[in-house]
Amino acid sequence: MKSIQVKDLVKAFSLEILVGEAYLDRPIAQSRTHRPGLEFIGYFDFFPMERVQVLGKKEITYLHQLTHEERSERIGNIVKYHPPCFIVANNQDGLTYLKQHCEKEKIPLLRTKEKTTDFIAKVDAYLTRMLAEEIAIHGVCINVFGIGILLRGESGVGKSEVAHTLIGRGHRLVADDIVVLKKLSHKTILGTHNETNKEFLALRSVGLLNVVRAYGRKAFQEESRIALDIELTKWDKDALYNELEFEPRFIEYMGVPVPTIQIQLQPGRDVAGLIEAAANNWYLKQQGYSAAEEFQSRIKGEKLD
Repeated sequence: MKSIQVKDLVKAFSLEILVGEAYLDRPIAQSRTHRPGLEFIGYFDFFPMERVQVLGKKEITYLHQLTHEERSERIGNIVKYHPPCFIVANNQDGLTYLKQHCEKEKIPLLRTKEKTTDFIAKVDAYLTRMLAEEIAIHGVCINVFGIGILLRGESGVGKSEVAHTLIGRGHRLVADDIVVLKKLSHKTILGTHNETNKEFLALRSVGLLNVVRAYGRKAFQEESRIALDIELTKWDKDALYNELEFEPRFIEYMGVPVPTIQIQLQPGRDVAGLIEAAANNWYLKQQGYSAAEEFQSRIKGEKLD
């Protein structure tokens, strides 16, 4: 199972360390945080002890209102499960009792100035990305008109060259050669780089090109949701389809279906333009419009006349 360490969370969100600087190597393996509520009144049947525990204004105010004995008992009942860490939101203070319990159990106690709900949303999104199931595939990921596209094809078919043309038209590179795919949900795949190939595009006969240095920051994007898979293949006139619209085809990555099409390469063919057209067509279909259906309805209307 994938995991990160508490110190990664501290760095990502600039968290203040109140207790436990020596214990920041504790692992986090769950992609959701938890606000203990029922646990403070002794109900632990469904306590997700493996999650990061976030204490908001509601929880801290409740603890402040308890007697010293009650407070010690309620907190002690939770810390004995040894969650990865506790994070206090809204920059709340008066946490001496929490510090004592966390120090005793060697659990990091952290604090943020952010509001509880806003902070939880950000941390949950961060953990989902960091802990997501992932695979690495050979290809190119590029964002065209705000739509994440995965380009596949045999080595040397021209994927990087097509990506370079698209960058020149104002679109953004995400990753070249090795694309890391992360499964964020049962219907969402995120494409990103592997850090080593970040911002680099490998062009045959030219070499490595840093697209940010060459074309500016707008030429690169850290990640993009994969909406369309395009396979680039060599020209085969006997395999070229001429129907107005194909039956939708899908390819699965980690169980998530992604629409896929095939574009054949031939000298003089504007492949970058075809990819732009495919992106626009995908967007229109998401809006409920189909050019093929409209065309067929026009034909039917003419026949009726």
